[in-house]
Amino acid sequence: MSTPSPLHEVHSELGASFTDFAGWSMPVRYSSELAEHRAVRESAGLFDLSHMAEIEVRGPQAADMLDYAFVGNLATVKVGRARYSVLCNTAGGVLDDLVTYRLEEDLYLVVANAANAEVVATALTDRSAGFDVEVTNRSADYALIAVQGPASADIVRAVSDADLDSLRYYASMPATIDGVDLLLARTGYTGEDGFELYCAPAQARQVWDALSAAGQEYGLLPAGLACRDTLRLEAGMPLYGHELTEYLTPFDAGLGRLVKFEKASDFVGRDALAARSEAVAQRVLVGLAGSGRRAPRSGYPVVGPDGGESIGEVTSGALSPTLGYPIGMAYVPVEYSDVGTELSVDVRGKSLPVEVVALPFYRRS
Repeated sequence: MSTPSPLHEVHSELGASFTDFAGWSMPVRYSSELAEHRAVRESAGLFDLSHMAEIEVRGPQAADMLDYAFVGNLATVKVGRARYSVLCNTAGGVLDDLVTYRLEEDLYLVVANAANAEVVATALTDRSAGFDVEVTNRSADYALIAVQGPASADIVRAVSDADLDSLRYYASMPATIDGVDLLLARTGYTGEDGFELYCAPAQARQVWDALSAAGQEYGLLPAGLACRDTLRLEAGMPLYGHELTEYLTPFDAGLGRLVKFEKASDFVGRDALAARSEAVAQRVLVGLAGSGRRAPRSGYPVVGPDGGESIGEVTSGALSPTLGYPIGMAYVPVEYSDVGTELSVDVRGKSLPVEVVALPFYRRS
């Protein structure tokens, strides 16, 4: 049986369609995923992300432990800031991509994807051995609400006295929304400006209702997982299980910049990743753009310019609501990865011509 979000009743009242996502019953759409997508691009959308996992790492050696656990340099994150990084296995494969907030000098909050919650919690616990830290899975203590889009700052400002002008991208601060104390972060997964709000589950509805009321004059809409996927795809952001897996390294996914070999500490996967960084790439992740209304989907074969057999497969794809044409990402041999290369995607037996394009597909002005 799927776990309901703390906001399940709200979603039901709004007429949401639900889907099982990583063991959670979550809203996939309310009325129109196209309208929800456009609201985020043009005004704002309100998301329930309470299925995400929150893991607390506390102690005098928290920074050292996280530098060992992650490929990135977490010790250099200042209090009040956040960093995107990846957790790898000893072979260099990605176990999850995560955002980590440094809340205090010796306190970090690691936010993991719902599907990898137990994997990440277990890995961090195992990797904490020998460090003076305490790892605690705090997922049950948090609801997570996001407001994303160009009007998001105006909406949050209307219900909070937080100094948003001083809150930079990938930063967080304690704040109050309609009398509810919470953690306010300027982060997101849509390619737009936006905020993620971490609060107690029992107070989630109060926060949701306050944001929803403040957003009415701006055209804010509740937004489900379907439009979240097309938004992140347009922004060229990877999705675990699609562009990222335990069999792919950060270098395969174009995230080699996240691997910090220069940090003094050892870290899990260092040797394997060092070898991979020096190897000649065989396959790379590319963007694909087509025409018409047929969309490439995950798993569809990618065919080379001379036709014939598949040279790869689509990892994510959709008809872009913002751009108006089909887009996708795929792993292809490096010789077919140059921008402008003409390929095709087998869409249920029909050939969809596509062109390799630079990522991201969309970047906000």
